Amino acid sequence: MSNDQETTQLLEPTAKPGSAVVGGARTAETAGNAAAVNATKESLEDYTLRFAPRSYRKWSAGVVATSALGGIAYLADFSIGANIGIAYGTVNAIFGILVAAVIIFATGFPLAYYAARYNIDLDLITRGSGFGYYGSVVTNVIFATFTFIFFALEGSIMAQGLELGLGVPQWLGYAASTVIIIPLVIYGMNTLAKLQVWTTPLWLLLMVVPVGYLLISHPESIDSFFAYTGGSGDGGPNLASVMLAAGVCLSLMAQIAEQIDYLRFMPPKTAANKGAWWRAVILAGPGWVIFGAIKQIVGLFIAIYLIASLDPAAAATANEPVHQFLGVYREMMPAWLAMTLAVVLVVISQIKINVTNAYSGSLAWTNSFTRVTKTYPGRMVFVVVNLVIALILMEANMFDFLNTILGFYANCAMAWVVTVASDIAINKYLLKVSPKVPEFRRGMLYAVNPVGFVSMLVSAGISIAVFFGAFGSAIQPFSPIFAVGLAVVLPPLLALLTRGRYYLRRTDDGIDLPMFDADGNPSDAKLLCHVTGIEFERPDMVRSAQNAPDGGPQYVSSLALSTDKTGELVLPPQP
Repeated sequence: MSNDQETTQLLEPTAKPGSAVVGGARTAETAGNAAAVNATKESLEDYTLRFAPRSYRKWSAGVVATSALGGIAYLADFSIGANIGIAYGTVNAIFGILVAAVIIFATGFPLAYYAARYNIDLDLITRGSGFGYYGSVVTNVIFATFTFIFFALEGSIMAQGLELGLGVPQWLGYAASTVIIIPLVIYGMNTLAKLQVWTTPLWLLLMVVPVGYLLISHPESIDSFFAYTGGSGDGGPNLASVMLAAGVCLSLMAQIAEQIDYLRFMPPKTAANKGAWWRAVILAGPGWVIFGAIKQIVGLFIAIYLIASLDPAAAATANEPVHQFLGVYREMMPAWLAMTLAVVLVVISQIKINVTNAYSGSLAWTNSFTRVTKTYPGRMVFVVVNLVIALILMEANMFDFLNTILGFYANCAMAWVVTVASDIAINKYLLKVSPKVPEFRRGMLYAVNPVGFVSMLVSAGISIAVFFGAFGSAIQPFSPIFAVGLAVVLPPLLALLTRGRYYLRRTDDGIDLPMFDADGNPSDAKLLCHVTGIEFERPDMVRSAQNAPDGGPQYVSSLALSTDKTGELVLPPQP
């Protein structure tokens, strides 16, 4: 039996769809009930708006990790490495890449752990880590922006490959790279896991072989690589250049949210699988940046080889991955085969990452829209919205402004991710002023928590102002330091000033069953949602403010609460 079939049977309504179950009896269908049921049915495949239950998480730690790492198959890293190296020289580029990698790994670790341990995505983590139920909407918009920026970037790379290999005009290539993704993201984790696992071996082969060929057959290219001084002609170590390079690389910080969209489906952590569980979380969580940094350095290495061995004019296209790999392939094999393999690599890479961009972006938009409007429009609506925005960016030729776009966006991404990581690591574990167990359910959280919300706005605002030169050109390259530094310091400061009072609206969810099992994993005990008539696992449930006709308790799922426009199901705050 497939995972889809198992999930459908496990969560099949015990009452007629659209009618509520109250004390074992059906009540009349209401508009609110119908909205909740429709949202529930459509989101069963990917758990768009809520906790991922144990009954759905049937994959091994290795499969989840492979699927998550398949999402970093993007070729943008090769462009980023080439761009910053051409601009600032090899030495500064490598130092910048390493600075960014250390920051991304350190901040990504607590987020990945929370996602895998508690089976929730980064939006749900953000809610209880200093932002509040509605406060995290702004971070969802930041993440959605990340997905369509990088969808557009990867789509541009694919269009370059189609134009070079097949003569397809770029405008048509942009459209093709967008449309081809839509049917692949109709379904959720089941489809994406299969796609990522099946395509990874071929992708690795096509990417690794040409790099190995250069290192073995052209060892002199290594000397040329380290001697390259960049466009300014002065590529010696320079702190400002290192930070400018790091700022571009740090735009990828939000990638941890896409890794988490897979990691939330990790199996329960037990004594038997503890080693494999931790390896998967570290490798596929913050460890993605290790592979990303390697790809950035490789992209710069190939670009410099092409510039040095072919023609200085090759710099015009040396930052385009299709030209990078085509140039190496041509030295290894006949021109027709080189062109074929270069195009295949570009297409596979673009599909692997852009199904993740489209999927994750649609989750972010859907989650925000449903929370604000209490209406669930369907995830596919926002798949289309996200892809239309990406297509507009491609047609506007965003590739030519890559460094500026990514450098600006990095400040927003860093402010968000570092703020959440700071709250988890410092406020939850060190100061213990933030609840250690993440909370995401409506009614349990305040609408907005100033600890994270204000910290992110201040750190992002100041770092963006620095980025655009508001405080002078001397400190302009150091905007990443301001973004990271403020996002580390402000959350604990505000948490202490507010004494942690804005984290939880309630400490009791009205359910007597334990939240966790003996191993500390979220409980798989099921309770009936009286709105949808569907059973959900314990962590996804809260007592309803509406009692049963006999005066007994009723329970409601977090999804049904998110579509409750009247608020009559939400428990009152505790004094």
